[in-house]
Amino acid sequence: MKQKSPRPGFESWGRYPKLDANVVPLNWSSDFPLRPPPATRMLAVGAGRSYGDVCLLGHGTLLRTRGAGLTGGMDRLLDFNAETGVLCCEAGVTLGEILDFAVPRGFFLPVTPGTKYVTVGGAIANDIHGKNHHVAGTFGRHVPRFELVRSDGTQVICTPTEHADWYAATIGGMGLTGLIAWAEVKLRPIVSRKIQYTGIKFSGIDEFVALSEAHAKTEYTVSWIDCVSTGKNFARGIFMAGEHSPTPELLKRSKEPKLTLPVDLPEFLLNRRTVGLFNTLYANKQRGKTTTARVDYEPFFYPLDKLLHWNRMYGKSGLLQFQCVVPWEAGQSGLVQILKAITGSGLASFLAVLKVFGDVPSPGLMSFPKPGITLALDFPIREDVSFDLLERLAAITLEHGGRMYPAKDATMTAEQFQRFYPQWKKFAAYIDPAFDSAFWQRVTGR
Repeated sequence: MKQKSPRPGFESWGRYPKLDANVVPLNWSSDFPLRPPPATRMLAVGAGRSYGDVCLLGHGTLLRTRGAGLTGGMDRLLDFNAETGVLCCEAGVTLGEILDFAVPRGFFLPVTPGTKYVTVGGAIANDIHGKNHHVAGTFGRHVPRFELVRSDGTQVICTPTEHADWYAATIGGMGLTGLIAWAEVKLRPIVSRKIQYTGIKFSGIDEFVALSEAHAKTEYTVSWIDCVSTGKNFARGIFMAGEHSPTPELLKRSKEPKLTLPVDLPEFLLNRRTVGLFNTLYANKQRGKTTTARVDYEPFFYPLDKLLHWNRMYGKSGLLQFQCVVPWEAGQSGLVQILKAITGSGLASFLAVLKVFGDVPSPGLMSFPKPGITLALDFPIREDVSFDLLERLAAITLEHGGRMYPAKDATMTAEQFQRFYPQWKKFAAYIDPAFDSAFWQRVTGR
């Protein structure tokens, strides 16, 4: 059942759950540890782009590395080596700010999710992934070094060989091992803002898998999938592949987005009928089976970022996101069961993303990706349906040997989490004794 709680001064991108907390801004790494220490547990947070409660702590102290309105805080670029492409920055710097600096200099992010508004600290803490996981792995693989500050003032420089255990525990460690003060990120060179894009329509999971195998060496692949239609249109979608253009041209920073959703939309507007109409229009925007084009990297990587506060379209209740990965041996049958459960529920998701994870190992002890197929969906919160559906999807994932992504979760049970991540007890030994989160309390039964 949906739980009611006070409206917070800080909320996650999904806007659920709503938990009250004391928010303390950090402007310099020397601001931490707090003196005197708070009477409550703590958690470092950045831009709040995690969907569920991994960035929340009810009745605790949130250490904000990024100021309100996404300005100020621990958000400084510290050093850059143009020969190696290694950028050093504070944890509150966003990926968008890295792009503003790096793209005009001929560099790009090694891995990026579907939004550029996440912070570097959050990217490490959740070991984010992108459209190129099958060739580049997770974000943490491209972080040579970072500083971890514990609540007792201990400063630990972490690398794959120096304090390697803390390195592995912190990457994908959900911010629980302490405060990441700064980090190095190894960027990749580019000569153009353009992406050489190919879009291919597909029908069903089998065809999606075949396309993924045929494009296994393409740097970026991702698919939109229709999670509403049934019958002959069940699991239809568009497979999207891209490579950085090799043709040199002017490199400049992106323009700031001008569109914003100023208010919460009425919740009744997002329903099966309206999402079904959107899906039909989206599926038919491409007339032929295959299309090619040269597009700017912004719409290819960040289509939703052009509309600020797009999460308001789900209304004041917020949204639930579900993301799972199902291993290859069970992936196709598992995903078909998941999609049938969704179409049978009456709920609709128009932000449905399907892609593959490769066999590039993640460096984090608690990292989410593993080889297989991953599906991510957003659902409006409907108290009588949404939570039951998410419970069913989690059960199907578990039955097929998969797992769910903590950064996207607000509903998985302690039993489910502990079966998804049997290494959780080993990880728990690295948690800072003063740190905690609403997510960790929920999935450990505390």
